[in-house]
Amino acid sequence: MKLWNELFRRKHKFMKYGPKSNTDGDIKSDVKKWLEKDGVGFLNAVGVKRGHAVLDFGCGEGHYSIPAAKLIGEKGKVYAVDKDEQALRRLISQIEEYKLKNIEVINRESKTSLDNNCVDFIICYDVIHYLKDRKILYQEFRRVLRPKGIFSLYPKHHKHDYPLMELAHIKLERILEEVEEARFVLQKHFMKNLIHDDSYNPGYILNFKKD
Repeated sequence: MKLWNELFRRKHKFMKYGPKSNTDGDIKSDVKKWLEKDGVGFLNAVGVKRGHAVLDFGCGEGHYSIPAAKLIGEKGKVYAVDKDEQALRRLISQIEEYKLKNIEVINRESKTSLDNNCVDFIICYDVIHYLKDRKILYQEFRRVLRPKGIFSLYPKHHKHDYPLMELAHIKLERILEEVEEARFVLQKHFMKNLIHDDSYNPGYILNFKKD
């Protein structure tokens, strides 16, 4: 069975029986619930562990950086990278609110400025549709990821997703091929309920390792 067919089946079953977002329009409660509990459980399930060095690429205001920092503990480190200064200012406010000391905020685009082989886990969620030349990004991920590290991808807005945006002409299988061409190997794939644009959303998570 093709990857897409399997994930398509999982998504429809998940949407029928799985967790739902708030229906009362209370978006803030979704975010609060995610930051304080569900985000930690989600990241643990996809492979983030205590003591990890984590790169959250395209971190925005920190929907994944904050729970990652809680999960990895004082011996771990989160590198929160984004080119949006306004979003990073909101992230800094949340870092202060949650009194976290293990997040380094980096205002960069495709090049992270990190050392070679320095991270255990890369979070790249709802990001790649913004980039025209994704090969540069994948090369950067290979450079900073440790030999046994994980590159975790949430390719939102592909052809079979909703809503459709820049990746609307690309099938999920083509995204998989694109990453594999950059010398990554698919290790695991998940259907999970996760946060997207301040509310819960079922999505595909693809975990890769270096070949």
